[in-house]
Amino acid sequence: MTLIKSISGIRGTIGGIQGENLTPIDAVKYAAAYGSWVKQQRNKENYKVVVGRDARISGEIMQQLVMNTLVGMGITVIDLNLSTTPTVEMAVAMEHADGGIILTASHNPKQWNALKLLNNKGEFLNAEAGQQILDIAEKGIIEFAEVDNLGEIHKNDAYIDLHIDEILNLPLVKADAIKRCKFKVVVDAVNSTGGIAVPLLLEALGVEPVKLHCTPNGEFPHNPEPLKEHLGDLMKRVVKERADFGIAVDPDVDRLAFVDEKGEMFGEEYTLVVVADYVLQNTPGNTLSNMSSSRALRDVTEKHGGTYTASAVGEVNVVEKMKETNAVIGGEGNGGIIYPELHYGRDSLVGIALFLSFLAEEKIAVSELRKRYTAYFMSKKKIELTPQLDVDAILKAMEAKYSSEEINTIDGVKIDFSENWVHLRKSNTEPIIRIYTEAKSQEEADALADRIIGEIKAVAGV
Repeated sequence: MTLIKSISGIRGTIGGIQGENLTPIDAVKYAAAYGSWVKQQRNKENYKVVVGRDARISGEIMQQLVMNTLVGMGITVIDLNLSTTPTVEMAVAMEHADGGIILTASHNPKQWNALKLLNNKGEFLNAEAGQQILDIAEKGIIEFAEVDNLGEIHKNDAYIDLHIDEILNLPLVKADAIKRCKFKVVVDAVNSTGGIAVPLLLEALGVEPVKLHCTPNGEFPHNPEPLKEHLGDLMKRVVKERADFGIAVDPDVDRLAFVDEKGEMFGEEYTLVVVADYVLQNTPGNTLSNMSSSRALRDVTEKHGGTYTASAVGEVNVVEKMKETNAVIGGEGNGGIIYPELHYGRDSLVGIALFLSFLAEEKIAVSELRKRYTAYFMSKKKIELTPQLDVDAILKAMEAKYSSEEINTIDGVKIDFSENWVHLRKSNTEPIIRIYTEAKSQEEADALADRIIGEIKAVAGV
């Protein structure tokens, strides 16, 4: 059982011992620290924070604890209840709120939950702000409101619809062209809030949704990370329904993966690539993804005359670098699309709308569209951390071992070989070392990952 306190939020497993897991006391502690930080930042009389959650089983109790803690501090809460991470992000801006909290552990299994923390722009906190909140929580000196100054909770269930309206108003979302195509699409929403939002978006675009695992009860029918090995049901259902393609999202709807009409994975790394191709051919400019993402985005960007840049892993790092480079599209290779024309946050809903617009414009099958892009293959593996593993020492040793190669250490260690690459880093959200590799064949990518894992174990003496 685990509690991970980091600048990206508070994430842990439900139940167990306070301070070691995400218990009700921990939820209150960190919600209060966040509320105190909001007051310090904004320094005014009235405060407003947007709160929403995915559908996981622990979500309702966690949301009530968080909201009522904020109320106890004199903060007004806009309660979105079941929502998506990008919807909460947009609601913060649309409400002119002072911040936001999303109760979600993203792709983690159902025993996990987390407090994802947003600033007044509806964007994830930077490292400095995250550390300030952790410091406030550790000091434990937090001032609550007197009885006449308590906050209030205002429910608002309109924001998924408002989010969809904003997407439909984007110039690159070709709703009429999509409607004429009469697409049929299978949706696997892993029984979370994507089961609400994605079908509503598809219906608004004139697409027939076939719902698979779309009941938002938090009972995940498979591992909720939208990877090929978890999506067998979706792949079979697309073929059975003779659908045009399939959509998979994670529990909070900020990661997106496609399945083609033959029931084959489009490849999560290519979600950003295909959407970027469409955006760039209409609005030329720069792109950005994190260091663990495919080289395919660089290829597409250079084809359209733009400049590709890589950032450290983590949405806040991607967003910060996108602003610096004026990127017109960016995100993460795990299926996270960030389209600044809408907002600076990973958003599966806008990704779906842009993908459908591209498909309607090109008038080809999804499998044919996939063939346009360079075939890179990735391996994503991990090593579970134990107390005796010194991660920093391991990464230093690997850096030294490959010092003759092109090395980047802004986020772990990335080793660029001429034909492939490997990225080693400690996860921000799980007690693991991630080992990502990419090569021109799956066999080569897997072999490189296995070789590096063996070398890490030899260095660690395990």
